[in-house]
Amino acid sequence: MQPGAPEPRKKPVLVVTSQVVRGGISGRGLTFTLERLGHAVWFLPTVLLPWHPGHGKATRIVPPAGEFAAIAADLAASPRLDEIGAVVSGYLGDPDQAAAIARLVKAVKAANPDAPYLCDPIMGDDLGDNGGTLYVPKATAQAIRDELVPLADIVTPNAFELGWLTDREVTSEMQALAAARTLGNERVLVTSSPALRRNAIANLLAGPRGAVAAEHAAIPNPPHGTGDLIAGLFLTNLLSGLNDEDALKRASASVFELVARSVKKGADELLFAEEQQSVVKAMALVTSRRVLETKARA
Repeated sequence: MQPGAPEPRKKPVLVVTSQVVRGGISGRGLTFTLERLGHAVWFLPTVLLPWHPGHGKATRIVPPAGEFAAIAADLAASPRLDEIGAVVSGYLGDPDQAAAIARLVKAVKAANPDAPYLCDPIMGDDLGDNGGTLYVPKATAQAIRDELVPLADIVTPNAFELGWLTDREVTSEMQALAAARTLGNERVLVTSSPALRRNAIANLLAGPRGAVAAEHAAIPNPPHGTGDLIAGLFLTNLLSGLNDEDALKRASASVFELVARSVKKGADELLFAEEQQSVVKAMALVTSRRVLETKARA
């Protein structure tokens, strides 16, 4: 780009995930983050909820499978599909949605082969001493594993989800890296990966040029939505031209800072609007280091 020339216009991102009325999880946080960083967003909700299920039981509206597939097909046939610069999928409301999303991803790729697809396989989490569990029906988790993960350029599971996807134990950094490599995707970002330091959170990236981990201090009782946030931030950082390590460090710093600021103010949700500068340019320091592949493959 010539000095003084305007920056290239950022392409829209297609987001396919859940929507809540209150709070910043999933589609709400992703859409805010991507738009705040300059991307228009095409948003296809998979389910409508009043709030995060962790805040209590409530009405759940899932579009009928046929109607969801029909609107996905409409988008796939859009003459403007080549505008899309990337696709993100997350929480599914029904296992049948996976096939419709897969067809939509393939259509985007046909229109714009350079558009990366990020699959955030939202299906479960580690409950600490009680072990991990799926919080979606097993059929939904299997549909994500079998129909969406293989299409993805980037997959962003947490440690429990990685273990479930690969049928491997993931309790150490080396186990996480080995499991990530078995998926076969170009980039696998393991969120909340086992950290080397005590009382720390690690995000481990297995990429085409090696593996890198970013660590920061753990914050007790963080609000929900950090996995959605780091997935969106990492993607937009890559789209902006950052290398893997810088994209990971910057994304991790933003998540850490936004969580810290939200917790300090006693919020039960991430304060996207109030603390949006953390999304744009975080001041928090996050350490990163290269992870040796030979140990993971031994």
